[in-house]
Amino acid sequence: MFFWVTLAVAINLSSSQSNWRQVYLDDPKGILSGSRRNLVDYEVEFADLGYEYEVGSIWPKPKTEMRYPDITFTFSPKKFSFKTNASGNSILKNAVSRYQEITFPNKEFNPENNMKIIEKLQISIVDEDNLLSMESDESYNLTIGAPDAILAANTVWGALRGLESFSQAVYQNGSTYRVAQNQIEDEPRFKFRGFLIDTSRHYIPLPKIFQVLDAMAYSKFNVLHWHIVDDNSFPYVSKKFPELHKKGAFTSTHVYTPDDVQDVIMYAKLRGIRVMPEFDTPGHTHSWSGQPGLLTECGMTKQQELYFRDLKGPINPIKEGTYEFLEELFQEVDEVFPDDYVHLGGDEVDFTCWDTNKKIQDWLKKRPDSVKNGTTLHTYYLQRLVEIVAKLNKKYIVWQDVFDDGVKMDKNTIVNVWKDKWKKPLERVTKAGYKAILSSCWYLNYIKYGLDWPTLYRCDPQDFNGNQTMKDLVIGGSAAIWGEYVDATNIIQRSFGRAFAVAERLWSSKDVTDVEDAMKRLWEHQCRYIIRGIPAEPVVRSKFCRVEWGMNFT
Repeated sequence: MFFWVTLAVAINLSSSQSNWRQVYLDDPKGILSGSRRNLVDYEVEFADLGYEYEVGSIWPKPKTEMRYPDITFTFSPKKFSFKTNASGNSILKNAVSRYQEITFPNKEFNPENNMKIIEKLQISIVDEDNLLSMESDESYNLTIGAPDAILAANTVWGALRGLESFSQAVYQNGSTYRVAQNQIEDEPRFKFRGFLIDTSRHYIPLPKIFQVLDAMAYSKFNVLHWHIVDDNSFPYVSKKFPELHKKGAFTSTHVYTPDDVQDVIMYAKLRGIRVMPEFDTPGHTHSWSGQPGLLTECGMTKQQELYFRDLKGPINPIKEGTYEFLEELFQEVDEVFPDDYVHLGGDEVDFTCWDTNKKIQDWLKKRPDSVKNGTTLHTYYLQRLVEIVAKLNKKYIVWQDVFDDGVKMDKNTIVNVWKDKWKKPLERVTKAGYKAILSSCWYLNYIKYGLDWPTLYRCDPQDFNGNQTMKDLVIGGSAAIWGEYVDATNIIQRSFGRAFAVAERLWSSKDVTDVEDAMKRLWEHQCRYIIRGIPAEPVVRSKFCRVEWGMNFT
C-alpha cells in the first residue's frame, strides 16, 4: 500500500512540476492564471517574425512606394554628401548636419564590393521661406538610385520628412550600409499629428524634452502639445506675473525660464515641430495662487488631492479683475509662443466649489439672463475668455467639455475630443461645423500587460457616423502622456514605441491597417531608436535588436 501511495504522489508531483514549468515559461510573473486572457492581442503576441528585421523599411508607411528589394546600392560614408539648392536655409542646413550623423553613424564602414555606390543626396526646395504652421506643406518625393538619390519638396518642412525617410531606408549590413532602389511619393493624411507632455504633475527637465522632440521627429509627429501648468505646479516663468511661478512651482529650480521656453520652441522648429502651449482654465488652476484673489474660496470641494484642503477652487469667474489678469497673461503667451494656436483647456471644472461660494450664488441670483448654475457659469467664463484670445489674433483649441457646455465659439475653433466614448462626440462636433482632433484612443500613460499598440493602431479618427464633409473636419489627433506617474525616468519608454502606432495612423493612408505587415517594420523602427540613443521599449514579444541599449551603437 505504501508503495502505491508513494508512486501516486511521485506521479502527481512530476505532473505538477511539469505543469508548473509550462506555466512559468508562458507566464513567469504569474499574471495570466494560465489562460493568457489578460493579453491584449494574442495573435500579435505569438506571431512568427523570424530573426531578420533590418531591411530599411520606413515608418510611418509612405503614401506610395515602389521599392525593389533585390536591387540594392551601397555607400562610402566618408565620401557621401548632401547637396541642396537652398544652402542658405538655416533649418535645412541644421537638418543636413544632423542627418549626416543619423544616417551613417559609423563613418569607417566601406562600400560593398561589386555594388553600385550612391554618392550624394540632391535636395531641392521650391519655397524655402515657407513658415511653419498648421497649413505647412510636408509632402516630398524621394528617388533612391545610383549615383545620386534625389529629394524634392515644396518646402523645407517636406524636405525634413524626406530626410527622415531617406535615413530610415539606409540600413546596416554587417560592416557596410545598404539601401534598396525606391521611388517614394509621400504626404501626411492629417495636418495635426500631436504629442502631449505634462510638465506640471512631474517636472520634465529640458534635455528630456529635447529627447522627446527627437523621438517625435523620427516618427513624423509635428505638434508638441505642451501642457505646461496645472493644479500641481506652475513651472512657467511669467515676466508679467512672476509670483505665479514663485508660489506655484515645486521649487525654484523646477521652472522653465523665458530662455528655456525659446530653446524648446527653436529645437522643435528645427525638426518641423510646432509648440502649442496649454494654459488650462478655469479648472486645473490650484497652482495659480500667486495671483491674489484669482481663485474661488470654496465652501466645499470634491477634489481628492490634499492641497485642496485649503478650499481654493477654480478661477473666480465673477470678478472683473479675473479677465483683466487673463488678458495680460494671454497677451504674454501670444508674444512668447509664436504658433497660431493656444490650447485653452476648459475641462473638469469643480462646480461644487462655485455652488458653495456665497458671493457667486448671490451674483447668480441677480443675473437677468440664463447664467444660473455651475454649468452656465462655466459657459459665461469661457465665452469671455475666447473673446480675449480672439482679440489677440490667436486661434484656439479647447477640450470637448467647452463644446458640450454650449459655449459660442468662432467657427475656426478646434475641439479636442478626449473622453472614452468618442464617436458620438466627434459626430456632434463635426455636424456643428467645427474642426476636431482626437485624443481618446491614445492616452499612453495607461499601460497594460502585453502589447497594446495594435489597439492604438486600429483606432481611426474618422471612424464615426458622418458624411464626408463631417469627416474632413477631423484634422488629426494627439497622443498624450499625462504626468501623474510619468517623469524624466520613464516618459520615453512609456511613450515610445507605443506612440509609433499613433504616428502611422495619423500620417499614412486610411487603408494602411494591416497589423501583421506593421509588426516587422515596427520592430525595425524600435531598434532604429535604440541606435539613435533613444530607449524605446519593445514593440514585439521576446525579440532582440542588433544593437541593444547600452551597447556600442555602431
